[in-house]
Amino acid sequence: MSQESCWHRRRAARIEVDGDALRHNLGRVRDYAPNSRIIAVIKANAYGHDVLTSAIHLGSADAFALAMPAEAVALREAGFSQPMVVLQGYADVDELGVCVDYDLQPVIHQQWQAELLHHASGGLDVWLKIDTGMHRLGVPLHAVEHVYRMLASSAAVDNIRLMSHFANADEPSHSLNNNQLENFIKVTSRYDAERSLANSAAIISNADSRLEWVRPGIMLYGTSPLRSRSAQELGLEPAMQFETRLISVQPIRKGEAIGYGSTWHCPEDMPVGIVAAGYGDGYPRHAPSGTPVWINEQLCPIVGRVSMDSVCVDLRGVNAQPGDRVVLWGRELSVDIVAAHAETISYELLCHAGNSASRL
Repeated sequence: MSQESCWHRRRAARIEVDGDALRHNLGRVRDYAPNSRIIAVIKANAYGHDVLTSAIHLGSADAFALAMPAEAVALREAGFSQPMVVLQGYADVDELGVCVDYDLQPVIHQQWQAELLHHASGGLDVWLKIDTGMHRLGVPLHAVEHVYRMLASSAAVDNIRLMSHFANADEPSHSLNNNQLENFIKVTSRYDAERSLANSAAIISNADSRLEWVRPGIMLYGTSPLRSRSAQELGLEPAMQFETRLISVQPIRKGEAIGYGSTWHCPEDMPVGIVAAGYGDGYPRHAPSGTPVWINEQLCPIVGRVSMDSVCVDLRGVNAQPGDRVVLWGRELSVDIVAAHAETISYELLCHAGNSASRL
């Protein structure tokens, strides 16, 4: 192999996106909310799954949601014609012009954004976001009437739709969920406008919040939005397969330390494997010893600290050799399990791996 071709070899850790799983999970949204239209949330490079790939497989959704105008423009220029909701709206008059030019639907979450529309030309469909209790983005309840009237009086606005966002939908029994729903229904009842409130968790657990539009995100990618129920229980299929290979197996003596910082010691003479993946590939550096990977039909715990390019694993009781396939998460091992060990959420792991690892 030439030196030039060596430089261009891909890293061993790689991801593959399963289009059938994306379509299946979109079907599960329809099962839960058959009377609602669907805004498929594909922001942040589709949670690491590649926005163009995901848009193709989720193309039967009624609309897409992106975080900012630039994300939506990339889809428009790739030929996608679906309605596109821009969740952060526009930051200035230039981004407002982009929304007009590319037929995007900006979310209005501050009064100054509504004021800026009075200086725009061309018809826009907009979403007025209402702060019902999350206190992140949204117009306060007392200001909704004023901002709505501003939008309705603007020649630049064609249609106004209304939305809000749950702060604790992943905990269905949380008291704020009902408060937010009641606030939203009350403040929107005076308008003849379509509404959207339910995210993935609410789509599954809160039937009253499935209004004219629902906004699934994480469930489209096959992980559970609820703390108390697994993706498998919910009938969701993992869309990201994150794999690598075993590159070394060596016997280590009892009492010897493994990895940086010598934080883990072998409790007995044992085989330790080296997996070709690390935080340089998007695997979580803070994953502790005991976090599982899948090798040859068995779950094997990692030991010691995660390195940039490698992870050490306990191979006691496993028939493994260099070259064997290792699943970091995917069909054989749920990303939710890895996230729980790493004390984070699947969203973070998917985004990091999707934007770091090589793709098949």
